[in-house]
Amino acid sequence: MTRFGLWLLAALLGVLVTVLLFFPASWMSGLVEKQTAGRLTLGDAQGTLWRGSAFIGGAASSNGAVTPLLPGRFAWKLSPLVLFGRVDLELANPEALAQPVNFRGSWRQWQLSPSALLLPADGLAGLGAPLNTLAPSGAMKLSWSALELQAQGNTVAINGRTTLEMADMSSKLSPIKPLGSYQLALDWRGQQAQLDLQSLKGPLLLSGKGSLDNGRLQFSGQAQAADGYEQSLGNLLNLLGQRRPTNDGKNIIALEFR
Repeated sequence: MTRFGLWLLAALLGVLVTVLLFFPASWMSGLVEKQTAGRLTLGDAQGTLWRGSAFIGGAASSNGAVTPLLPGRFAWKLSPLVLFGRVDLELANPEALAQPVNFRGSWRQWQLSPSALLLPADGLAGLGAPLNTLAPSGAMKLSWSALELQAQGNTVAINGRTTLEMADMSSKLSPIKPLGSYQLALDWRGQQAQLDLQSLKGPLLLSGKGSLDNGRLQFSGQAQAADGYEQSLGNLLNLLGQRRPTNDGKNIIALEFR
């Protein structure tokens, strides 16, 4: 190889190293948007690929504004070992995460350390009827044990347990506030999860079981008013589903999602 060729190769390697070292975090916004089909983006991304921060937002509005979906900013630290197939990523957000979480593994298989994430209850309205009509509010927290994640095509298989806690939930359609607190447990096995919904307290009682199979929800449960709240919760219960009498003379609402 000539001296000019060696010089050109060294220059190209220098440029490549510089780009990798100072890869702007703002470039990652486009990657996130592409991977989520435009549903998510990184807002106000600062720093580099290796160390930076941003807030997680939804799709940009017509004027380009991005609304945060979760409180606070997520700060990340990514080890350069990812270039050699070893992933070591730390995410921190004191406002949204109970403790920093770590992703460790290879390019296609990772372990996620235990933590909990605060979620806005108004996001439930995005799941459609009847939740968009109920407009729920309250405090929600998604917690998980150590999770095993594996990329499978365009999806991710999960093994482990997640728990969604919904505390002091209310609805704009009911004068009774709060309606109750609930817990939804999901046991993940690859692309499938078993669901178990239970009431913890409150005048509106919810329960049921179901499954998620490749993103398709099947759920069978019931809703009913606690003793003394049958009349005040009557209109709300009628919005949830069809009434079914029980053997003890009480009316329950069937919750069916197929």
